[in-house]
Amino acid sequence: MASPYPFLDDEHFELLLANGKLARAFQARDALFDPLPVVKLFTPDAGATWLLTEIDPESPSIAFGLCDLGLGFPELGCVSLDELASVRGMLRLPIERDIGFKATQPLSVYATAARSAGRIQA
Repeated sequence: MASPYPFLDDEHFELLLANGKLARAFQARDALFDPLPVVKLFTPDAGATWLLTEIDPESPSIAFGLCDLGLGFPELGCVSLDELASVRGMLRLPIERDIGFKATQPLSVYATAARSAGRIQA
């Protein structure tokens, strides 16, 4: 499936969808699903960052990951990709994908570190 979002290329969109399917399978078995983040998004002219692990295959405009709006309280949760597509920072720049980001740890490790630091440090 082609990505409808400018900040997600087709490959990352497909990986996020695949993880969403895996997450549903793990939930059905009441098992822990703690994947590596697939993509890091950020606002180049504001302090927000997202580490996304999956997209809901039944609602492909909803992603899950570690969300940091730059207020000192990063948290795990769902985010609307449609809303992210409309977000602009102070200079009206759109959200970008960090093309150099390579996850090295499961999402839970990034979340623990971000809560301790008050921001995502990936």
